[in-house]
Amino acid sequence: MDVVDGSAGSSAAAQNGQKQDESAFRLKFCTVCASNQNRSMEGHLRLAQANYPVISFGTGSLVRLPGPTVTQPNVYKFNETSYDSIYRELEAKDPRLYRANGLLNMLGRNRVIKWGPERWQDWQVGMPRVKHEKDQGSVGMEAGVPDVVITCEERCWDAVVDDLLNRGSPLNRPIHVINIDIKDNHQDATIGGGAMVDLADSLNKVAVEEREKVGAAAFDAGGAGSRASFDERVPEVLGEWQERWPDLPATWTLSWF
Repeated sequence: MDVVDGSAGSSAAAQNGQKQDESAFRLKFCTVCASNQNRSMEGHLRLAQANYPVISFGTGSLVRLPGPTVTQPNVYKFNETSYDSIYRELEAKDPRLYRANGLLNMLGRNRVIKWGPERWQDWQVGMPRVKHEKDQGSVGMEAGVPDVVITCEERCWDAVVDDLLNRGSPLNRPIHVINIDIKDNHQDATIGGGAMVDLADSLNKVAVEEREKVGAAAFDAGGAGSRASFDERVPEVLGEWQERWPDLPATWTLSWF
């Protein structure tokens, strides 16, 4: 396995968990773990609550959740199974077990964030996410192109980087891929979610500074030239973040969409 009346826009943002500050620039994020259940979804929720556009994925071949024994996991397909249906199935199987191990609580959180687990390798970068307007963090992510991918363990980072290389950079757009090593349990996922928001805030502060220098239109277009000064500052930001979070080893690379 690895939660006041206004305009229509304000209402939509409130429904997907985002605060209201339409004038502020926000980097776009993507969180990734193995099954898009625990760590990536905690990060997804926390980033959405901090007003960042965000999407999330898993890199495994199937969604795997603990079962009654180590050799009997609960297995589901990505993109075809909703969090709600998994919740209801496990609740029917053994409510006592799955409440005790935290799965029902986790799935209860997940089903109010988005419909179901998505697989990174099946995602079409840049495809408008027209069916995801109810997802938390969807405001600002309609075009489906994040600025930063945060993975939660090394094998997921490897899978993302390899997949981006295989895609051949069709958009010719730089993307920062950062791994934060987070243990796959509920307590560490909560800590990791807070660390992701801290990193997002630090990266966004630098992005705002560099955006003011090169101009909003050029920076927002996402080209390598207009983002170069920001890209060069990311390792320094990550180094400072690592000093604040020494128990969460991080790895970084600049890749391409």
